[in-house]
Parts: sequence; C-alpha cells; structure tokens
Amino acid sequence: MSREDITLTITFRGTSHTVFLSNDAPLSALHSRLELLTSVPPSLQKLIYRGKKIQHRQNDSDPEPTIIQAGLRDGIKVQMLGSTVEELGQLNAADSAHQRKEQILRDRVLKPQMKLRSTGSSSTSSHQYRFHRIEPLTHLPRPETAMECLTTLSKDPAILHVMQKHHFSVGLLTELAPHEHPGLLGLNVMSGATIKLRIRLDTYDGFRPYLEVRRVLCHELAHNVWGEHNNDFKELNSQLNREVAEFEAAAGEGTHQLSDLRDTYQPSSGEEVEALFHVLGGTGLQGDDTMEDRRKRALEAATVRLRNEEELERSCGTSGLQKQSG
Repeated sequence: MSREDITLTITFRGTSHTVFLSNDAPLSALHSRLELLTSVPPSLQKLIYRGKKIQHRQNDSDPEPTIIQAGLRDGIKVQMLGSTVEELGQLNAADSAHQRKEQILRDRVLKPQMKLRSTGSSSTSSHQYRFHRIEPLTHLPRPETAMECLTTLSKDPAILHVMQKHHFSVGLLTELAPHEHPGLLGLNVMSGATIKLRIRLDTYDGFRPYLEVRRVLCHELAHNVWGEHNNDFKELNSQLNREVAEFEAAAGEGTHQLSDLRDTYQPSSGEEVEALFHVLGGTGLQGDDTMEDRRKRALEAATVRLRNEEELERSCGTSGLQKQSG
C-alpha cells in the first residue's frame, strides 16, 4: 500500500483541530497527536464518525490497526469525546465524597438508636423557650462585637431561667440603631416574634452597660404577655426583675458576677454595683453602716429604680394590647 498523507478534522468540545497523518500510520499516532492538542490521554479518547466508534486498544497484545484500517479517510470529520486526567481526578474525588456521605447515612440508619433516659422536661423547655435567632445590624460598626453582645444576653442563665419559667419564646433577638430610633431603648414586635434592644452608645464607639441592657430585655419580655404599660404589665416586669435577682443570688450566694462578659460590655457604675448587692440580698459595700444609712440608701435605690422604670416606659416602642401567653 502506497504511503499517502491524509487530513482529518477532529472536533472536541466545540473546537476543531486539523491533523495531518499518513494513511499507514498506526492509530496510536493519532491518539498521541490528540493528547497533545486536548490533554485527553489516549485511554480516555473516544472517536466517533459515520456511526462508528474508535477507542484506544486496551490490550497491548492486540494488533494495532493503521489509520486506513480503522476506516479513516482523507477529509473525514471526527467527533471526539473524553476527559482530561485532571477532570477525571475531580470526578473521582467528588464520587468518593458522595460515597462516603452515603455510607455515613447508611451507618446511621443501621446503628441501633440509644434510648435516652429522661431526667425531666428541662431539655425540652430549654429548646422551646429561648431566643431562636440572633442577628446584629451588619450595616453598623463592629457587627461581630454586637453579635457577641446579643449572644451573651441570649445565654444569660438568669434570663433563660425566667423565659423557661414563664414559657417565653422569642423568634429573633436583634438590635436598635440609635440614629434610626433615637428615643427607644427596646421594642417587642408581635408578642415576642422579635425583640430589638439598643445595645450601642449614641456615638457608636462602644456598647451600653450590660445590666442596663438586660433590664430593658426583662421589660421587653414582659411585653410577650402585656402590651400596654398598665398595672398588670408593671407587676410582671417587677416579678421578672425580682426573679432574675433571686436566681443570681441563689447561684452566687449574694456575690454573683457576670464572668463571661469579657471586654464586650463596659463595667457598671459604682452606684449600680452597690444597688445590685442590695438587690441580691448582700450586706452592702461597707461593714460599719448604720440602720439609718441602709434605710436611706434603700430609699434612694427605690427612687432610682422607679425613675428607671418610668424611663423605660417612655423609651419602649411596644404599644397596643398583645395577646396573653399561657
């Protein structure tokens, strides 16, 4: 058979490649040329033309056909299919990951379920009566610090205690922007669907004291039951604050400190610390106080507390009678 050059047009993924070979060249020569052009190794190449399919021989002992013996002629257009080694590796990795995931799921189904012994309803109530979502305002400075503030409030043991006791559930705990709501310290939307707290200073260079924000949170939790600032609301609000104080007194024997605040919140003022000691049932900051001194400070603390409650009512955006919860 005479030696004669032929021209083949190989199309791969929309790109045409022109290949010149002699018709008596082995088919492997075509595969090698295509590997240089497309990065598809010969073992992964599939050549399709006129209803026929040519693949690289799998067994080296098989006789290798020439170009013309494979049926290729001058001017024939051939479609090539195949994957590069890199693509094949990615597919294998994805397939292995999928198989591992499927195996894990199968193992979980087949694994005997351990029956947990119930020690009460605390786990159920802690899951149900809590803050289900926490979101800072990401357009304000230091959203990560705001997130830490809200998270600390949502995990405050005393707050969780009153929420579980009164069956309070809050869908979203978020913050109020001082410049957007300059007159508000807190807002309860739809009886606990959302509670918004003003945790930032007006200057946006820090955050308000923790105990102040927590007192506002107790106020807004009371709005889960009562919408208006009537006597029923005031009684519940006072009860929540009292229960928070009693819980901390029991937990810390009158000297409980918030140890997980890190540097997120600024420390309370001296007056707040002293008032907190008295509320928790401590003996005060000074050991030589007379009974008259203590009565005077108790009156001052009561006056401050009343003034703070009146301020909270003026700075609370919640209004309208809300549906009572169980």
